Amino acid sequence: MSPSGTLISFCVVFFSLFIATQSLVPASQTFKYVNQGEFGEFINEYDADYRVIPIATHPFQFAFYNTTPNAYILGLRMAVSRSESVRRWIWDANRGKPVRENATLTFGRDGNLVLADADGKVAWQTGTANKGVVGLELLGNGNLVLYDSKKKFVWQSFDYPTDTLMVGQAFKATGPNKLVSRLSAAQPVNGPYSFVMEKLNWAMYYQTPNSQKPLVYYRSDQFGDGKGALASLQMYCSPQDDNHSFEIGFQITMSGSDSGGTSVITRPKYNATYSFLRVDIDGNLRVYTYDDIVDYQAWEITFVLFDRDEGRETECKLPRRCGSLGLCEDDQCVACPKPQGLLGWSKTCAAPVLPPCNKVGSKVDYYKVDGVEHYTSEFNPGSGPMSLAQCKDQCTKDCKCLGFFYKQESSKCLLVPDLGTLVKVPNSAHSGYIKISK
Repeated sequence: MSPSGTLISFCVVFFSLFIATQSLVPASQTFKYVNQGEFGEFINEYDADYRVIPIATHPFQFAFYNTTPNAYILGLRMAVSRSESVRRWIWDANRGKPVRENATLTFGRDGNLVLADADGKVAWQTGTANKGVVGLELLGNGNLVLYDSKKKFVWQSFDYPTDTLMVGQAFKATGPNKLVSRLSAAQPVNGPYSFVMEKLNWAMYYQTPNSQKPLVYYRSDQFGDGKGALASLQMYCSPQDDNHSFEIGFQITMSGSDSGGTSVITRPKYNATYSFLRVDIDGNLRVYTYDDIVDYQAWEITFVLFDRDEGRETECKLPRRCGSLGLCEDDQCVACPKPQGLLGWSKTCAAPVLPPCNKVGSKVDYYKVDGVEHYTSEFNPGSGPMSLAQCKDQCTKDCKCLGFFYKQESSKCLLVPDLGTLVKVPNSAHSGYIKISK
């Protein structure tokens, strides 16, 4: 590049930076909210106490909330105050990094939105200081945005989902592509379940402590014509006819292919504009729909992926439907597999305690459970063909293997780092072998 070209490029960059730094938030739009005062009186999800802050757009409201004393999350909830129905939390700013009483949320003239603890330590921020932000707005679809003088989004909460996907929110191949469940009602930290956009489909995963890679327990049909890959997966909701029947699903965009279109999830019979998709604490995938017209029972669960009533996927394929080790049949936990046989199931059923990892080998044995498959079997056929003895030997040598599943007709061997729910199947030649201390 010539010296004159270099000088021009430098001037353009310098001018752009100068304009950005000169774009300040008007003093009248800056704020500092302190987490203090009385709690709100309405019912909130997870039985949370809360303090609202004046960032709201019907039917969304920001608030500090806590499920354990003096550990607050800055969250966005959905539902109006006049309703007697529960208010649901649809987004967390500082999941896993709670703040205390007297924490502050500050929006300064530099355009940065900052959540700081009572001691001033930053717990979360948008990272938008001196990037041309001139304002903040909570949109009617639940998206919190920071925008510049041309109303272009500099930052948006839709790019940082937690466990929930809102109508209009999208996964992108170049951006966020995952939802992660909450650990429990009392613990607003990442749980083990996730919804992930993959190359040609979406899938559900379970992260077990015994494996670095999460285990797939559901995968959708493939999208497109096989020649491209998913570029985006956007949740949509639209009316279908004069009877106000609505359709909820995914708008699909493919790259490297002309195919795309939509994938329908469910068709509620009423206005479903205020709906969201969530990976719940139990690992199920649900769509919640809010009717902002009624005052009582305003929420409806309009879709459940693992649902005994609607004849979709069986609940037996939920990794922890029957605890750390339990036999599931017809959506029910029916037995606790033990070396003595199938005993009555209870919540105390547990996987066998194994010897330390460095002593695995001659110290272990197996007991057999006939007519079962692992909750991952449908999407992971295993390795092979190999003999039963070879399969057993591989599991014995792998201290992270808690058992294996063997199919006699195909001689396929599936080693598993987690036992969880065993799915009862009519084929008695499909067997599970549970590792046990000798």
